[in-house]
Formats: sequence, C-alpha cells, structure tokens
Amino acid sequence: MEQTQILELDVASLSDKLRARELASVEVTEAYLERIAATEPRLNAYITVTGEFARAAASAADAEIEAGRWRGPFHGVPVGLKDLCYTRGILTTGGSKVLANLVPDYDATVWTRLREAGAVLLGKLNLHEFACGGTSNNPHFGAVRNPYDTARIPGGSSGGSAAAVAARSNLATIGTDTRGSIRQPAALCGCVGLKPTYGRVSRYGVIALSYTLDHIGPITRTVRDAALMLNVIAGHDPNDSTSSRAAVPDYTRFLGADLKDVRIAVLRDLSDWYEPEVERSFDESLRLLASLGAVLDEVSIPSFKLGTQVTGLVARPEMLDYHQDWLLSRAPDYGDAVRPLVEGAMVIPAVSYIRAQRARALMIAESARVLDEHDAIVTPMCMTTAPLIGQELVRAPSGAEVPYLPTFVAFTGSFDCTGQPAISVPSGLSSAGLPIAIQIAGRAFDEGRVLRIADAFERARGPIPPPTLEDRSIR
Repeated sequence: MEQTQILELDVASLSDKLRARELASVEVTEAYLERIAATEPRLNAYITVTGEFARAAASAADAEIEAGRWRGPFHGVPVGLKDLCYTRGILTTGGSKVLANLVPDYDATVWTRLREAGAVLLGKLNLHEFACGGTSNNPHFGAVRNPYDTARIPGGSSGGSAAAVAARSNLATIGTDTRGSIRQPAALCGCVGLKPTYGRVSRYGVIALSYTLDHIGPITRTVRDAALMLNVIAGHDPNDSTSSRAAVPDYTRFLGADLKDVRIAVLRDLSDWYEPEVERSFDESLRLLASLGAVLDEVSIPSFKLGTQVTGLVARPEMLDYHQDWLLSRAPDYGDAVRPLVEGAMVIPAVSYIRAQRARALMIAESARVLDEHDAIVTPMCMTTAPLIGQELVRAPSGAEVPYLPTFVAFTGSFDCTGQPAISVPSGLSSAGLPIAIQIAGRAFDEGRVLRIADAFERARGPIPPPTLEDRSIR
C-alpha cells in the first residue's frame, strides 16, 4: 500500500489491516515518521519526535500480532501525546522553558493505558505554554500552524495535537481541556475532539492547569476513533483521587444508530454575534440533525453566560497553586504571555474563587434541568474561524473589534465548569476553506449518547476535504 493510502486510514480501518497482517506496524510507523519530517517545517506540531522509540514499539507490536497476541484496536497504531503528559525516559516540557530538561521516571496513566494497549508513540506535541492560552503560539518552541492555512493558528492549548491529526502526521492524539482546549483546536483544524466527563479519564501524570477543571481526552479524525480511544483511556485510577468508579461501557456499541426519538436542546444565546458563515453552518447542521429524526428545541441556560468569567476565576488561583514556587524562583523562564496570568492570580480575592465555585453548582443545576427533558445540548463551537497568527482581535459583524480568546471559550468553558461530556465535530468549511464545527454535550457519564449523536451527524455530513498545508496569506 502506498504511503498516502496508509496515512488516510483511520484507526478503525488501520487496526483491521494490522490484525489481518495486511499491513505491518513498522511500515505504518515509517510512513508517519516520513510525513512528520515532511510537514514539520510548515507545521511545527511536535516538540519531540520519538522515532527510535516508535520503531522499537512497532516491531514489538508486529511480533505480538503475528504470534496471535492481539491486544485490541490500538495495537500497533501510531499516536501522539500533548507534551503535558509524563512519559518515562522521554522529555516532557509542558511547552515551557521551566521544564525544558524534565525527563520523568514514570508515565501518565493515559499513556500507560495506551502503551499497554499496544499503541506506538510517535512523539510529544507542541502546545500553548503550560496549556495556559488558546493560540498555541509558543514562545519557547515556536508557533503551531493550522494545516488548513499555515498563516493561522490551530487553536489551543492542544494546538499541536489537533494540527498533527489534521495534517496526517499523527493518527490519534491526546489533548487536555480546561476552558475548551480539546474541542477548540479540533474545531479550527477540522477534526474530532472529545472532552469526557470530569473524572472519566485519569489526570495522574498530566501537568495541571486547574485541578477542578482539567479534562483529558482524544483528538481524532472520526467519531468512531474517539470512541475507540476512550475505550482504552477511560476508567478508575487509584492514583487520581478525582477518578470516577463509574462503569465504562464499550462506546462503539452506541455508533451506527439513527436519531429517531432523540430530543436535542439548541443553545445559541451565549453570544449576540457570530461570523456569518459560522451562523449559516450551524443552521445547516440543525437542519441536518432534524432530517435524521431528532427533535430540536431552542433553550436558554442563563448561568452559562457566566462561563468565561467563572472558568477564569477558578483556573487562575488553581494555576497559581501549581506554579507559585517556580514563579518565585524562575519567573524569567516563563513566557511574556503566561507569566502575567500567573502573577495576576495573586491578587484574586479568595471570596471570588469561592463565589465562582458556587456559580458552578448553579450551572450544573440549570444544565441538569435542561437535560431532564433532552438527550443532549448542541451549540456552535467557535464564533469565528481560525484567526491569523499574532491576531489579537477579531471583527464582529457590527464592525467592532473584540478580543479573540473570549469568543472562543464562550461555548466551551461552561461545560468544563459542569464537568459534562462534550464533543466537537466538523460541520464543514468556510468559503475561505477554513473548518467550522458544532458542539454536542450530554449528561455526566453519558458519553455514549453524545457519541451516538455525533456519529450520526458525521455520517450524514459526509467527508470534509483534507488540508493542503498552504499559507493562504501569500496568495
């Protein structure tokens, strides 16, 4: 099979071929390493490429599969990890000069589970420094670029994770999400990003941004691949005190169904404006869901309008708790964008943090009331398409220029506050060829229903053209 054909296989298809020994993991791994070498000068998605480590793991996987010891759908499959995830014996930087030489002596649980499932690690992926931002413009390792237009951001903080999946320089990756950092880069790069329920996936061995908001989850090409990856990484971990003991189903059994008798709440009033093409795409997505049999109701969740403020008031003091010692001893090693955010947390009153946590309880209650009568909530993902690298402001239809970041967390941060599962699924491309997406959220620990709706939408939507890795600004 030619390299381009190998790189177009999703996890489910590749796994079938590896198990049937129609392809070897070594052959697939070499194809991906060659693709990384070819794309990195334009993309900068990786901080560390683990070529020799990957080749050894691929060779071991081939030997096991040949001997009939197949471990499951990720056996021999190439994956990548956001460089917040500890990897024993492999550099783990957090995207910061502060940890530029950190080589952990243990693995994050999420990598332990993927490794034990036979996955092959291609490398550690670039990100916004310490996951504290939404652009992936990293001052220490360089900006990650969007494969659909390399003059634009891929989103953040898991920008490298999403860009690599979209660019076919990785097959499935791990991201982290505190205010939207799995879903937003997936949306801007045209791939699928799943934020599981808080506690569904262990945070052990993953550098923290906010202890009570951080989620770990898959970024993949398809909804099925996200379900397959969640099957591997979900489940209780005694090393994480916030890890849930809730039973983990086989998420793939929810796929392939229709949407008859599914009732969906449509939430769009968290912003008073959208980029016109985003609004058009969202309306088309709603019509597609309705055509699949879903019943749609417009709803409002008033407390969700506080989501951006609440996530900021919770995340920054918790971030300070993690970083305070380094901030006092190594402040110059922080980037100019992240250091003021951590320092500013020092003057946030304790009562503001407490009130923000109380607001979260209200958000959970109001969302639960909506979901008492609905199976899921659907929203736009981002109010605009991907901005240019270095662009601080975006233009509203009124002509007013507004800060970029609040427009991109308006629909995501609230679901971090509530801890509900939420997925970003591409809905199409803009006239400029930039990805647009919708978000589907559900009840706590009901990822199966979220995946069912996302899968039905994805199948009905049809394929989206892959990126060309061109800089469109020079045309």
